[in-house]
Amino acid sequence: MPINQSICFGGFSRGRDPIEVIKKSAEIGYKSIEMLPAEYWSVVQDHGMRVAIIVGHGSLPSGLNDPSNHDRIEDEILKNIDIAAENDIPGLICFSGNREGRSEEEGRDNTIAGLSRVTKAAEEKGINLCVELLNSKVNHPDYQCDTTAWGVEVCKGVGSPRAQLLYDIYHMQIMEGDLIRNITDYSDYIGHYHTAGNPGRHDLDDEQEIYYPAVMRAIVNTGYDLYVGHEFGPKGDAFDAMQHAYDVCNV
Repeated sequence: MPINQSICFGGFSRGRDPIEVIKKSAEIGYKSIEMLPAEYWSVVQDHGMRVAIIVGHGSLPSGLNDPSNHDRIEDEILKNIDIAAENDIPGLICFSGNREGRSEEEGRDNTIAGLSRVTKAAEEKGINLCVELLNSKVNHPDYQCDTTAWGVEVCKGVGSPRAQLLYDIYHMQIMEGDLIRNITDYSDYIGHYHTAGNPGRHDLDDEQEIYYPAVMRAIVNTGYDLYVGHEFGPKGDAFDAMQHAYDVCNV
């Protein structure tokens, strides 16, 4: 079973015609383009692809771990669940938010409470709510959902099959490594994946430390059948980087 590969639109569209990016993605063999403006969703679908995931609520640092955000985030996620269901989009990205002095337990419990407010709607519409794992060491200082174990505790606490994680391979390599073991052990809680080379967050080439073919085989072996999105900034030509990433991960 091959990986269903996706591109994250922002990293590959700078200085290029969005329609050409969509066409090229389809020609290469991509199954999805994610996080792109809604005006292009129908073009993606017309080229035989899906929009795999979009952002479910605003403000990455001000997220679910702060109860004062729960009313706002509930409204935003409920609206986006309906939009996702109407447009065949399987997932929404959610954020824990920054710690801002909260303990791991307090942040976890607050995130569980906030996410639990919207899981019934997600279950009814068949939409995965994917709390993103991000590194707090380099790119997102103070972000709370920065280890797989913490994210899994949130998913278990919510207790819904629609409460999932966005496992970003780049971010988790920085924070904890042990990628294949964690992907294997926690596969039931992962609803989406992102890639990038580390260090640098660029191409999946031999100048970075992650051996992506082995990681992709581990994902395949879990039975995962959704999407792996490439979220990096190409060093050179965007279309060349798209092709190379596709070839590396086409296991």
